[in-house]
Amino acid sequence: MGLERAARALSRVGVLVVAAPVAAFAEGAPSIEARPMLGAMQTHNVVGLAVVLGLILFATILSLVYLRERVGWTRKERALQDELAQLRGAHDRAEMLLHSERQVLVAWAGRGEPSIVGDAGFAQDLRNQDPRSQDSRGLQGGSRHLLAFGTWLAPQDAQLLDSAVATLCERGTGFRMNLRSLAGRYIEAQGQAVGGRALLRLRETTDERRELIELRHTLDEAKRGLSALAGLLDALPQPIWHRSPDGALAFVNAAYAAAVEAPNREAALSHGLELLDRSAREQIVRQARRPGLPAQALRLSAVVAGARRTLDVSESTLETGRVGIAVDVSELESVRADLQRQMDANVRTLDQLPTAVAMFDARQRLIFHNAAYQRLWDLDPAFLEGRPLDGEILDRLRAARKLPEQADFRSWKTDVLAAYRAVEPTDTPWYLPDGRTLRVVADPNPQGGLTYLYHDVSESMKLASRYDALMKEQAETLEALKEPVAVFGADGRLTVANRAFAATWRLDPATLAGKPHVDAVIAACRALTPDQSPWAGIRQSVTGLSETRSGHGCRLDINDGTVLDCSSQPLPLGATLLTFIDVTASANVERALTEKNDALERASQLRDTFVHHVSYELRSPLTNIIGFTQLLGDETVGALNERQREYSEHIMRSSAALLVIINDILDLASIDAGSLELQRETIDVRATVEAAVRGIEDRLAESDIGLDLDVPEGVGSVFADGKRVRQILFNLLSNAVGFSAPGQQVRVEARREGRELRLTVTDRGRGIAPEIIDRVFDRFESNTLGTKHRGVGLGLSIVRSFVELHGGRVEIHSAPGTGTRVTCLFPVEPPSNGGLAEAAE
Repeated sequence: MGLERAARALSRVGVLVVAAPVAAFAEGAPSIEARPMLGAMQTHNVVGLAVVLGLILFATILSLVYLRERVGWTRKERALQDELAQLRGAHDRAEMLLHSERQVLVAWAGRGEPSIVGDAGFAQDLRNQDPRSQDSRGLQGGSRHLLAFGTWLAPQDAQLLDSAVATLCERGTGFRMNLRSLAGRYIEAQGQAVGGRALLRLRETTDERRELIELRHTLDEAKRGLSALAGLLDALPQPIWHRSPDGALAFVNAAYAAAVEAPNREAALSHGLELLDRSAREQIVRQARRPGLPAQALRLSAVVAGARRTLDVSESTLETGRVGIAVDVSELESVRADLQRQMDANVRTLDQLPTAVAMFDARQRLIFHNAAYQRLWDLDPAFLEGRPLDGEILDRLRAARKLPEQADFRSWKTDVLAAYRAVEPTDTPWYLPDGRTLRVVADPNPQGGLTYLYHDVSESMKLASRYDALMKEQAETLEALKEPVAVFGADGRLTVANRAFAATWRLDPATLAGKPHVDAVIAACRALTPDQSPWAGIRQSVTGLSETRSGHGCRLDINDGTVLDCSSQPLPLGATLLTFIDVTASANVERALTEKNDALERASQLRDTFVHHVSYELRSPLTNIIGFTQLLGDETVGALNERQREYSEHIMRSSAALLVIINDILDLASIDAGSLELQRETIDVRATVEAAVRGIEDRLAESDIGLDLDVPEGVGSVFADGKRVRQILFNLLSNAVGFSAPGQQVRVEARREGRELRLTVTDRGRGIAPEIIDRVFDRFESNTLGTKHRGVGLGLSIVRSFVELHGGRVEIHSAPGTGTRVTCLFPVEPPSNGGLAEAAE
């Protein structure tokens, strides 16, 4: 526009310049006198005319440039107008999009107030306020409330959003987070830098989240249903599959995977392992395509888990493909064959029974009989094979005089055949003319008919008579016994009791004749015994229901001083025999011996307690003696002469020896009390042996004894108490040095043999006599064997105790003149709890 105004001004100037000379020339020609002057003026006018013409030319060019620029600016103006229209359309669409949801946009262009657009009642709704209560300033006026996040957001969410907005405004770092308002609504906050501005978008997602939760719940339910269905299908032993519409396997159960020898169903699906061959699958497809025919199972052959089996295969067509199941029917034929074989075996078994068996059908015709039935009645086999009626058989037997004699045979026969209509079995005795007695059981069959069992009880009746005679003889024998005897039946009632039983327990014979229950008998006997506890065991032995019956014994003290040993022994048929033996004399002797033993035990316990307390009392002053002796030996309180130094060293050695003895006594006392616990750990065998050797190097040097240490590098480690193992080796080495002569050698050997560690200490001393070697591990057993070695006899006892606590054992081999070899065997691995308890005992 400025260029256009400049061009117009220049045009006006050019017109004025041209018009001025022309007007001057038109006013009239100059006079002759003025011609010289006219020439000068003409020259001047030519110059002016040239200037005017140049200006005109410039104005023309400038006008042409103006016109061309005006066309360009017009084109640009149209383009800007089009762009403005597009921007207005985009603005309208943005407004529409912005107001399509409950959301607010906040933009910061600098440090000034932010601009806010969007739903006017957004913040008020989130604070559960009425949107009409906001002031007339709209969102701009409510920005203070909207940006005060703590007024409508949960405190933690408000703090997170404040921090994120501050980071966005300072660094342009975008964010996206889900928040929850104080009213319980869900808000999505998204911040990002756009065009140098910080933009915050707040959008309510309550409805979306609710819908998402419902969809997730539905999805979880569907997943659980599918998982339960898959678990149910996996639990079925029959192979089941699902094929997609193109015939490919989409699902198989665990039984299918096992049938095709796949490690799992995923492997079966990925490799497409088929249970049926191609021809079988094509046959199934052809059957499924037959219209109007119901799906039927096809019996096909297939290899299942490496074995040829016969399967009944059924497939059904669904919208998503086909589902099928295969039932293994290979066992049907074998079961049928087995059933037939069992029936034949049952027939052979029944033929071997001594009891006669006959079966009749619902029409009362004979359908089966065993060999004992034919022998019992001696009937013609051809007659029996003709399947006669039950009444016909009775008539023939009556004609042969093999049935019991009856005054009215017809009525008796009717009563016998009435068993076909009975519900419960009938049991009737038949007394045959030949003297035999039959027990006839008629048992109705579930499908109709009857089964007869004929038991010959003639011998049983004879045995019952003999039994009665024996019982009388037994009763007379029991009556003659001086010891009380009673027999109780399986029902707990007294069946037999002799006179001695009634006399001992002061029971009325009439009461015993009434067969009282064991509880009544015990109630009457308890009054004579001060101790009631043994009767519970007696009652349990009589009335107990344990599967394995065993004898029971106890001792009863009667008020008059009599002592009885009661013994119960199980008898056949659930009976129990009670016997009582008078042991009053032996009980008195036993009681005296027991009292004496208790006195000895108390004395031994008193001795151990005394030794234990004395050892503790001696240990404290002895520690003071050792401490002060060391203080004197270090000459920290003054110099000592040679004799004083010798005395102090002697005191030190004696005190140390006495401390070792006291510690040994305390260890033994702890072992006896069961309070000594081993501090087990993995210890290096070679290092442990070398540590024990270092403790006795001075004695080896003083006694001029050599040491042969044989511990291989590869002997390894052992799980044990390192301190106790060193104490064991120290005691063994001390004994070996004490019983060795100068110049001899002591050998220490360590070997791993299987699951045991063998530690051996061998000396070449005098050896141990056979009559002494059995006592060397006893406490306070000290034998000098002619040497200068002195001790209280606790070393080897402690060795054995510590080795046994480790679950090991000690072996000793010695002979006079050949030396002694002591071997300690330790388990390499820690023993079980049971082994530890056993070793502690």
